[in-house]
Amino acid sequence: MIILTGGAGFVGSNLLAALNARGVTDILVVDRRGDNFRNLSDLRFSDFIQPGEFARAIERKSLPDRIEAIFHQGACADTTCTDGRYMIENNFTFSKSILQFALSSKVPFVYASSAAVYGASSAFAPSRENERPLNLYGLSKLAFDNHVRIVAAKSASTVAGLRYFNVYGPRESHKSKMASMVYQLYRQLKTSGRARLFEGTHGYAAGEQRRDFVFVKDIVRVNLALAEGSARNGVFNVGTGQARTFNDVASILIARLGAGATDYVPFPTSLAGKYQSFTQADISALRSAGYREEFSTLEDGIAKSIDAWNRELESIGG
Repeated sequence: MIILTGGAGFVGSNLLAALNARGVTDILVVDRRGDNFRNLSDLRFSDFIQPGEFARAIERKSLPDRIEAIFHQGACADTTCTDGRYMIENNFTFSKSILQFALSSKVPFVYASSAAVYGASSAFAPSRENERPLNLYGLSKLAFDNHVRIVAAKSASTVAGLRYFNVYGPRESHKSKMASMVYQLYRQLKTSGRARLFEGTHGYAAGEQRRDFVFVKDIVRVNLALAEGSARNGVFNVGTGQARTFNDVASILIARLGAGATDYVPFPTSLAGKYQSFTQADISALRSAGYREEFSTLEDGIAKSIDAWNRELESIGG
């Protein structure tokens, strides 16, 4: 059996689809029921339980004896959340219990961290001097990464934290305001024909803020690769290693959709001091861990995403 937390979510459901494509269906999905549940409608899995029930199963030691891997994708990913207790319970305490189970069972444990841990930093190698989160979400992810660094340093089985950069792709429509900017710009262009980008901020011209946009299928491939083979422990960035501008994203979308234009809107005062104008993954640690696959270009990833998003809209009558 494989355990997949957050299996109905964005990355989780893409990971589940990839496992199904390999013929793997004995999968325990751990998630809450919500708007993302339709992500599971075309996928196969053997069981589904809620996070609280899963935590109790760990405590009671009632999970199956033979578990091949744990992919921990579940989290509160709302970067605007200010409820510290809720965030820590979901992203730190719950994660610790799963990690301890994985260590005691010697099961490969691959979990989702985030580039939000870098926050105000301008350098993006996974080292402590670069970790300066700007919000509670980033802080909760960093807290668990630091716990992993201490607890799992000498683990005989894989414990790999993956710091996702700006992920986009199929199955993210349920995320609303937390959806990728690539998807949000796609929806803006589909509904109004106008892509809205920020005016100049932090020394960047209008729309020239830069992010490391990474296609979700590449994220999935890294998860699967690190869960296989010899034990690898550590925290790794997962991005293309190449920052692109929001103007690039809008231009590629407009070209693929065949119509549209870009508007520039004032930078919200509510985001002052909380916004990353530049991210670019340093993936040298991931390469050193043996991952050799190339990452999708922004052009290729957006083309594949648009095809999937169009099908998703058709399926719900959007």
